[in-house]
This record gives sequence, C-alpha cells and structure tokens, in this order.
Amino acid sequence: MASSLPSSSSWHSMVLVAMLVVVVVDQMAMAYMYDDIEIVWGDDHSFFYMDDAGDDEILALCLDQTHGSGFHSKEAYLYARFDVDLMLVPDNSAGTVTTLYLMPEDVPWDYHDEVDLEFLGNVTGEPYTLHTNIFANGVGNREEQFRLWFDPAAGFHTYSIDWNPKRITILVDGVPIRSFRNKEEHGVPFPTWQKMRLHGSLWNADDWATQGGRVKTDWSEAPFFAHYRNLRVSWCQPPPGVAWCGDEPPGSTWFDRGLDAAALRRARDAHMIYDYCKDVQRYRWSGLPKECVVE
Repeated sequence: MASSLPSSSSWHSMVLVAMLVVVVVDQMAMAYMYDDIEIVWGDDHSFFYMDDAGDDEILALCLDQTHGSGFHSKEAYLYARFDVDLMLVPDNSAGTVTTLYLMPEDVPWDYHDEVDLEFLGNVTGEPYTLHTNIFANGVGNREEQFRLWFDPAAGFHTYSIDWNPKRITILVDGVPIRSFRNKEEHGVPFPTWQKMRLHGSLWNADDWATQGGRVKTDWSEAPFFAHYRNLRVSWCQPPPGVAWCGDEPPGSTWFDRGLDAAALRRARDAHMIYDYCKDVQRYRWSGLPKECVVE
C-alpha cells in the first residue's frame, strides 16, 4: 500500500523545521572574527571582508606611513590553545612586522608574561624571518628564529600557540617548531597565573626588523596589508578527575600527549636559524640561561 502524502499543514511544518535546522547548523559552522576580537588601535587602518566564496570573514590590518593597526581577543584565557590563519604582506615587506602574541592586561611590565610570534618582513625575493620570544615574570630574551618552508605571503597558513601548565608550544600548520617547558622547580619562571589575550598587529619597525635595520621600509609600496581569519580558541582540558589544568600534578604526563617530539626535532633541525640557548658568545660572561642547561 502506498504511503499517503502529508497534509498541507503538516508539509508546511516540515519545511519550517528543515529551515530552522539549516539556520542552526549554519550559525554553528560560521564563527566570525568580528564576534571574537576588537580593534584596539588604528581602527581607521583595519576592515573586515568576506572571501570570494563568501565562506570566511577576514580581518585586514593596514600599515602606511602614518601608522598601522592592531587587535586583541575579547576574552582573556589562562591555559588555552590559540589557532589563527594568517597571510602576510607580499613582495617588498622590508621594515614591516606582522605579529601574533599573548599578553595580559593591567600587569606591571616588570612582572608581565608574553608569548611572541613576530614575522619580520624582507625585500622582494628574500624570505620572512619568524622571530619568537617568551617572557615570564618580566624576563624575556628567549629568542628563537625560523625560516618557514613556504611563502607565508602567498596564502593563508595556520599559526598556533598551545599553552598549558607544563609547556608552551608554537606550531605552524600543525608542525611544532618550539616548545618551552615549565622548569619552575629549577627556579626558571613560567607563565602560570596571568590571564592573557591573543593580540595581532601590523606595524613599522625598520630600525631593526630587516637585516638589523639596514633595509628600511619603502613607503612607495604602501599601503601594506596582513590578513587574519578563523580564530579558534580551545580551553585547556584537564584529565578526568582533575578540576582544571592548573591542578594537574607536576609529574603527570597528561600534557605530553599532544606533542610530536620527532616532528619538533625535524622542524628545528631544518628551519631554525637562531637559538639563544646556543649563543655562547652572547652569554660568554654570564653563562647560558638556566633553562638552557637544566633538564
């Protein structure tokens, strides 16, 4: 026996439910940066736009001879993973610096924590330098630099900071390139108590950014643009039975699970160009920093 067709009223109800489901799913799938960040300086040098397919909302930061611009996340976090897609200034980007970094608010500079990714521009045909640094309780000078294995201005790539109580890991397209381990038991400070926001900016630093400041920004190439999209923030997840990540016992291996140590070694061997822990000349009088010599 053939099934009967639905009545007009029930058919309209089915259509309405289907439309509501589509709307809900669509809203869940679309996460706009506009909802998660706010421009904190240079609001006249930034704008949002949709990509050609209409799928992604993109934030463009602009730099010209007057000034650049910057944003931060609306929320501050204590232990989280931050992922964002970024496309850098193309062609002659000498003198420009595009950034992603974590920083707290209302903390004196002498005590502040910070995790930096700074992309140092270069002349056309020369590669970007990814300059990283980590501050804890106001102490920085932990520079590591890398040359990326692709052109970061030719398209979007994902840059990540994974911060938990045991380590801070920096990743590029899911590949770990730096891991700073918590060695507080040896007297080395580590970011453990300051909630931090994710920041991004585009600014001029031609006094130091490109070849030590020897190459200046060519303002005839301005305006310069860097593009950000798809900010994702995931709170740190503790193991079962632990209330939050900060309560995890120091000897636990829970936070080691996500780190691919072999991939980290390969990336560092192939792409690192400077490591403060190996700069014996720099520390010839004071000795290497403690985190460089203790396990």
